Amino acid sequence: MIGRMTERVIAACDGASKGNPGPAGWAWVIADNEENPARWEAGPLGTATNNVAELTALERLLAAVDPAVALEIRMDSQYAMKAVTTWLPGWKRKGWKTAAGKPVANQDLVMRIDALLAGRSVEFRYVPAHQVDGDPLNDFADRAASRAAIVQEPAGSAQGSPPPPASDAVRPAGTRKDASGAAERNAAPRKRTAAKSTRTLNAKFPGRCRCGRSYGAGEPIAKNPDGWGHPTCRTAPADGS
Repeated sequence: MIGRMTERVIAACDGASKGNPGPAGWAWVIADNEENPARWEAGPLGTATNNVAELTALERLLAAVDPAVALEIRMDSQYAMKAVTTWLPGWKRKGWKTAAGKPVANQDLVMRIDALLAGRSVEFRYVPAHQVDGDPLNDFADRAASRAAIVQEPAGSAQGSPPPPASDAVRPAGTRKDASGAAERNAAPRKRTAAKSTRTLNAKFPGRCRCGRSYGAGEPIAKNPDGWGHPTCRTAPADGS
């Protein structure tokens, strides 16, 4: 467990799921006094949703830091942040039911986080993901979680692991780069479907997907029932309160 380093510790955490659900991973990072990554940890989750990965990252961060240490936690997941700061009190009053009377998704994880938050000073700060000049700690956690999801192996500063590579430097097994440098899956051809449902294009401007995570200009996006977003989220349901 990380003890007191400064009067307040600045940290970030993030989760990743390659398919939502799909191969997933989590990561957290603790900053030094100059807000550079000082300590970090990442781990695999097997197959899980993005929301499970995001909540797991927060749980592992809280478990790793001494409860006596004040924390500022930077996150790009509005779902995970709202789950433990906005929706949680109502869920508890309603016997862990949503406003629609349905069981709360990922209840066990939320309950563990609730217990870890008890009696400690934690400030949550939302930071948009994948932004030019975005938050470097969040970017570090995002890359570490993405790598853990792809390689399905733990990593971290305590293990002497190197910092996570740039997001385009790690690709799932069975992928290759074409002549333009774009990642391309070397898989069996899939049955063609209507162009409207499969078409992807590169975003001209940053935006936000239905899963709650942002996408940046130049990233591949696809049409879904709620607008444009990550191609993997085209048919994935979004969690909510």
